[in-house]
Amino acid sequence: MNAPPDALATLALHAGLQIDPSTGAIAPGLCASVNHLVKPGEAAFSAEGVEDLAQLPFMYARWTNPTVRQLEQRLAALEGGEDALATASGVAAIAAVWLSLLRAGDHLIVSDVCYAGARELASRMLPDFGIEVSAVNLADPAALEAALRPNTRWVHAETPCNPLLRLTDLRALAERVHAHGARLSVDSTLATPVVSQPLALGADLVIHSLTKFINGHGDALGGAVIGPRAVIARLRARAGVHLGAALSAQAAWLILRGIDTLDVRLRRACDSAGRIARWLQTHPQVEAVVWPGLESHPQHALAQRQMPLGGAVLTFRTARPQAMARQLAARLRRVHYAFSLGHQRSLVVLLDTAAMMESSYDLHGEALADYRRWAGDGLFRLSVGLEHPDDLIADLDQALSTPLDTE
Repeated sequence: MNAPPDALATLALHAGLQIDPSTGAIAPGLCASVNHLVKPGEAAFSAEGVEDLAQLPFMYARWTNPTVRQLEQRLAALEGGEDALATASGVAAIAAVWLSLLRAGDHLIVSDVCYAGARELASRMLPDFGIEVSAVNLADPAALEAALRPNTRWVHAETPCNPLLRLTDLRALAERVHAHGARLSVDSTLATPVVSQPLALGADLVIHSLTKFINGHGDALGGAVIGPRAVIARLRARAGVHLGAALSAQAAWLILRGIDTLDVRLRRACDSAGRIARWLQTHPQVEAVVWPGLESHPQHALAQRQMPLGGAVLTFRTARPQAMARQLAARLRRVHYAFSLGHQRSLVVLLDTAAMMESSYDLHGEALADYRRWAGDGLFRLSVGLEHPDDLIADLDQALSTPLDTE
């Protein structure tokens, strides 16, 4: 009788783990060496013509590194993929996909609301290389259908999207994209494999900013692409070698440490996020709350199918958001007013709609109206950490409840 597959919590601890043969050390080793001894004929001076660099002996850290390789193997196991490429940041992972797999004359469809770095890379840099780009609300099948072209080669989704927490039906999207002859990548940073697994829903590649929940401690930058071995090998040979955005061994070691507790951290944070979201709905200073686990979320039914834990990020709106931002920054004691998300400590920040439109998005007409329906003039993004939810609620309450502009 075959043994059942390991649960994700077990994979987070054991996948890719290599016990040190000389010391018996269980914790992953930190190999900081850039160079490794090789035998004549075993390695290559150039990546040209090498089918899969990961199959060569360790030679040079920009190609492969023992610590980074353990991380890649663990990420692949967590997402149910054949292999992974770790990069220096999440944006580097997205750039690796687009600059390696698209060429002049190709058309890319990208979610109209997604991480600002990805959005700006798509709209401001890719056209310089002759790649056509369209920003589309991928939650709207009609909008996708209208945007598809004969030269559409790639579609890039982000779900939940940052910062609206709007969802995309990945199974339906993958079926339509593949029927068109294109491929689909999904940025699943906000979900993590604990909450959603895009490859199982039909995506070709899944992308993460490892800086966020997967590392979980706010002390290491990193990114990753997970998918079929042949595609990852091509990304490693092109982006990993020629773009040079290799992940450092130190960062990989820290991220591996974070992954050990990924499952338990995410489940705790998602549970706390749900408690806080429901409490915020009752607060007189809060006008609206968005969290996929709430029954009031417009895509709640999809959330239950695709990411039943709801995630550890929520957003809320208040009157006079700029004044409230100043008040929260001054009065919060447990929640930190700071950008980024996915750390062990809770973080909140105002995402001003006008500023985001100027810096990252070029939305007009119905697209802008849709954004404003979700975000208003600005929304507060709260990334829930590992503090006791009662302490977070008390901290938010004392900060929100003070009359504005009294200090």
